[in-house]
Amino acid sequence: MRQIQHPGSASAQGVQAVSASTRELELELPAGHTLLESVRRALAPLGASSAVLRLQGGALFPFAYALPALSKTPEHAVYFSDRLDAAAPVQLEFASVSYGQRDGQPWLHCHAAWTQRDGTRCCGHVLPEHALVSATVRASVCLIHGAQFQVQPDAETHFSLFKPVAVDTDPTRYPAATSWAVRLAPNIDVCRAIEDICREHAIVEAVICGGVGSTVGAVFDDGSVVEPFVTEVLIRSGRVHAGSDGEPVAQLDVSLVDFCGGVHQGRLMRGANPVLVTFELVLVATRFGALTRRPRHPQEMPG
Repeated sequence: MRQIQHPGSASAQGVQAVSASTRELELELPAGHTLLESVRRALAPLGASSAVLRLQGGALFPFAYALPALSKTPEHAVYFSDRLDAAAPVQLEFASVSYGQRDGQPWLHCHAAWTQRDGTRCCGHVLPEHALVSATVRASVCLIHGAQFQVQPDAETHFSLFKPVAVDTDPTRYPAATSWAVRLAPNIDVCRAIEDICREHAIVEAVICGGVGSTVGAVFDDGSVVEPFVTEVLIRSGRVHAGSDGEPVAQLDVSLVDFCGGVHQGRLMRGANPVLVTFELVLVATRFGALTRRPRHPQEMPG
């Protein structure tokens, strides 16, 4: 499994999983506002300051985005491209969004796949204040209660990143927590980390909501490999089920773009896809049961 060396020291807390309760619903983001403002307006009446969303359909224009890139300075191991602007409306195929708070104000992290006017399929990091919803977008929303994604400085990567924090521990306010807001640090295998969380909490089956992050290249379960090591990834669908041995098995179907501009799609191979910079998601347990508890895989601990 490939690894990435960031300029700062690796945190001892490679997997952050904060318990929460969640509520799922469907809504629409109408045209006329930036993506950030559209999501804020949609979620404000629902009383949630944090959520993850999956978006489909609709169009955006103006539309600004960035691609993954090599870093030009030693301050970061990897970075983003300069701002890119679409010349015409783009048709949104799919997007994954993490919504939370930055300096006490709403913020979001969005990776999306879209089609340009000439039919070219693209993928990348959407700039939420510079992407306008120009035709109604459908949104599947997972509201988070009791935890919140907050932008915090990260000593390892030297970026400011969404990390989950507990914001309300009063058990009388919300139903019993059966969900976890999750952030994975560099060099942690995405699938194995999710499986370890399930094992720790005796989760037999679960669904993954949201899913925004990056991996060190990618290896898909059909054996295909994305060699360029700087990527932006979104989870299209994800679930956990019990394997034949009773152990949790994570299945993550993703889209990603590499720093050479290649767009890829497939199911991540378990144990072969370490996080590049960060990965955010929400794990929602759907069935609990007895599982064998094993220690985390040594190769997946931060180093």
